[in-house]
Amino acid sequence: MPRYDDLPYRTCVGVMLINPQGLVFIGRRAGGIEHVDDSHVWQMPQGGVDHGEDTWAAARRELYEETNARSIEKLDEIGDWLTYDIPRTIAGRAWKGRYRGQKQKWFAMRFIGRDDEIDVANPAGGHHKPEFVAWRWEPMENLPELIVPFKRPVYERVVQEFKKYAR
Repeated sequence: MPRYDDLPYRTCVGVMLINPQGLVFIGRRAGGIEHVDDSHVWQMPQGGVDHGEDTWAAARRELYEETNARSIEKLDEIGDWLTYDIPRTIAGRAWKGRYRGQKQKWFAMRFIGRDDEIDVANPAGGHHKPEFVAWRWEPMENLPELIVPFKRPVYERVVQEFKKYAR
């Protein structure tokens, strides 16, 4: 098995879905090795980029697969790739030990549909198991405190970049 420091980052996208009132979608994770306590189980939609897939297409696909939401407009994207490392204590168990963390391209999207379009219990697009067990709209500034601590710097940057859309 490769050393932790030699492992690559998993290529992903993240989505900040913002409703017309300026609140952000967050989902309560169904589980996952990286969620080490009950206080930090909320996150925005995110997921891997398929080989050869455009990141904007991946962001729309991941959002649909995790929330069923399709009524969206692109607002913005962060030009940089944002990275985080998972704790060494779980690195061998997360993603089959192949990655040290994720590098993410983040997008801001405006949700222009109705709330009943969002259905985390019955995921679309081929997901067999829901990513989230609950969801809600949350003020943007609260997001960093709801995520697992090792992802917090990424969420702080995403909030900083997209706060102009909170209205």
